[in-house]
Amino acid sequence: MEAKLQELKTRLMEVDDLEHANALLAWDQTTYMPPGGAPARGRQMATLARLAHEKFTDPAIGKLLDDLRPYEESLPYDSDDAALIRVTRREYERNTRIPSAFVAELNEHIAATYQSWTEARPANDFARLRPALEKTLDLSRKLADFFPGYEHIADPLIDFADYGMKAASVRAVFAQLREQLVPLVQAITAQPPADDSCLRRSYPEDQQLAFGEAIIKRFGYDFNRGRQDKTHHPFMTKFSLGDVRITTRFKEDDLGYALFSTLHEAGHAMYEQGINMAYEASPLAGGTSAGVHESQSRTWENIVGRSRGFWQHFYPELQKTFPDQLGDVPLETFYRAINKVERSLIRTEADEVTYNLHVMIRFDLELQLLEGSLEIRDLPQVWHDRYQADLGITAPDDRDGVLQDVHWYGGLIGGAFQGYTLGNIISGLFYEAALKVHPEIPGEIAQGRFDTLHGWLKTNIYQYGSKFTANELIERVTGGPLRIEPYMAYLRGKYGELYAL
Repeated sequence: MEAKLQELKTRLMEVDDLEHANALLAWDQTTYMPPGGAPARGRQMATLARLAHEKFTDPAIGKLLDDLRPYEESLPYDSDDAALIRVTRREYERNTRIPSAFVAELNEHIAATYQSWTEARPANDFARLRPALEKTLDLSRKLADFFPGYEHIADPLIDFADYGMKAASVRAVFAQLREQLVPLVQAITAQPPADDSCLRRSYPEDQQLAFGEAIIKRFGYDFNRGRQDKTHHPFMTKFSLGDVRITTRFKEDDLGYALFSTLHEAGHAMYEQGINMAYEASPLAGGTSAGVHESQSRTWENIVGRSRGFWQHFYPELQKTFPDQLGDVPLETFYRAINKVERSLIRTEADEVTYNLHVMIRFDLELQLLEGSLEIRDLPQVWHDRYQADLGITAPDDRDGVLQDVHWYGGLIGGAFQGYTLGNIISGLFYEAALKVHPEIPGEIAQGRFDTLHGWLKTNIYQYGSKFTANELIERVTGGPLRIEPYMAYLRGKYGELYAL
């Protein structure tokens, strides 16, 4: 059994090498690659994706998994070896349903579509992307159809990102959350908006970069195993547990634009950097779900990074960095500015209270597209209609409408957006659990200290990688299932105090 387990690990390491070489090409495309490299890059990424898929779906791996089943069953459920075999089997059974030729076609198409999006969005040219997006929808449906027996066509796509979730279960959680969010949004937006003009002054990019990186270093992001670069749409990527990178984007007339993006992506990256190094180059060496991953980015960006205590400590440092811009701005004015609640157009810049409404719009539109009740040609107008209905605001163009998010142009249609709101909910659950054990955490944050929170997260969440499913991890950490109450209590407590509700 030991020899068979070692052979499995060796084969998985080769798959991992190919997948992360592909990830490196994708990172380069979104950061430094000249536009002329796009056609070849799509082909290169397709080749690597096909080779990785062929290696992973080799019948020899299936035979090893069968041979190792008695060994797996002899081990405790939470054994590392049992988890490796269990998770690999789940991924193997999933991937063997998908032809390698389809994997190559999908990756080449996504690479080409992403490059087109980087040019079409600034030009406000949805028509240019429409044929590519129609093909993306067709490929997304084909991928779902490799998994017959679903209740909803989106179910397999959701399951890829948030294992164990389905369209129906996501809809139920979203409906429950929406019922409580809408009255909160209405109560806050009925009041005069907070003055955030202090954020709109001129903030040189190099100083923004230095301040943001100093913060995430204090959080615990390890620059010996990471770096930050500029891109069109911020993301975190990983090439090994020793190389976890983040990206951001800047506006010199918007201080929060890059700062909170940096805190957000660092949250993702610290999760990956905290995984047990023994899991390197295996299916366990990654975050367990999109929702759990997002819970970490939102914890560090919002629960920590937009808290009053955090800025009681760091605002004097920010004022020293930008004395002309913030020297005359009181802490309370700044704190209210970074937590301003308003009906807005851009998801990534939305406040904590309205953010999930943006996600729900996208999730609903994805389901309609996959069902066939919405056509790609009608998507821009339906987008505007939903924003008017849900948020009482309409974008002046498609650039800040249907073109604003990269996901449909750099991935599938379906399965991407639910993780953002699930992550918000899970962040509330995990933070509540951390405070029960360490009630001193808010006080430490107000002193610029994060070791206790970061250490608790590493011990209870990060180290396990994908060893446990999201539902199993939530149960282990909180003692119960997914629920929205801690997250809503956090929002009501924070914004009730800010807006005297």
